[in-house]
Amino acid sequence: MSGEIIFQTSRLAAVMWENGDADLIHDLHSTIETTRYMSGGAPWPREKCEERLRTYLAEQARDGTTKYKIVSREDGRFIGRAGISLYATGEYEMGYAFYAREWGKGYATEIAGGLADWFFARNVAPHFIAFAHPDNLTSQHILKKIGMRERGPIFIEGIECAEFEMTAAMRQTVT
Repeated sequence: MSGEIIFQTSRLAAVMWENGDADLIHDLHSTIETTRYMSGGAPWPREKCEERLRTYLAEQARDGTTKYKIVSREDGRFIGRAGISLYATGEYEMGYAFYAREWGKGYATEIAGGLADWFFARNVAPHFIAFAHPDNLTSQHILKKIGMRERGPIFIEGIECAEFEMTAAMRQTVT
């Protein structure tokens, strides 16, 4: 596993991206399975992955938080990305994506809870948001499971998505 470790959970490590990691982002987001519920709803072209990598590096330098590379602590394999970064509303937003072959192993719930704990321990902001496509019931379940509260719809590219929020007090009632 290479890159600075930001935080760890029992099975996963959130690691800072390095120059050259656009290939990992592209591989992750090159299938419809991992992008169907995301902005655009289609696999990401290489240029978008390179732009995202630049954004992640810039956000970390500016804000001290971004979407991170998620690797297995057991064998160091790249399994997805997850993190909390500033959204267009000026609020911090949590998001995650994992390879389809990694679904059903509890990784999204584990990393989402770990992110919430890490975010509030660092006092980055009093709350953060997350949203999920209306058809992505699994993600909506995960957000509720870690203690997030639905606060109403948010329209993203004309689609009415479920929007959630979490405060430190809300997280404390779950852990």
